Amino acid sequence: MRLVYMALAYLCVGLGVVGIFLPVLPTTPFLLLALWAGSKGSRRFKWWLLRHPKFGPGLRLWYREGSIPLKAKIMAVLFISASWCILFFKGTSANLLIVLSLILLGSASFIISRPTAK
Repeated sequence: MRLVYMALAYLCVGLGVVGIFLPVLPTTPFLLLALWAGSKGSRRFKWWLLRHPKFGPGLRLWYREGSIPLKAKIMAVLFISASWCILFFKGTSANLLIVLSLILLGSASFIISRPTAK
């Protein structure tokens, strides 16, 4: 089972890195999933992610406190709002727009409800 967790962790880190360069692919959820899977598969991998110079600070805040920095919250909600506006102005069907609105509102609500990192 350890190999399955490690394979998932490495896959998620890879997808997270790709997400840095592709605006359609989110980075953070993949890194959080990598941290979860990596911590099940290898303590060394978990600490590598938590100490990573680029990804570590945000992951440590989430891992220890479940908190999100205010700047990250603002950016996330802005991007969620911009995504909805793009879909609306592109003429997305009403049914799909309603479903996506619920998903995006749920995501934004979750982000806003998390503690703000100090």
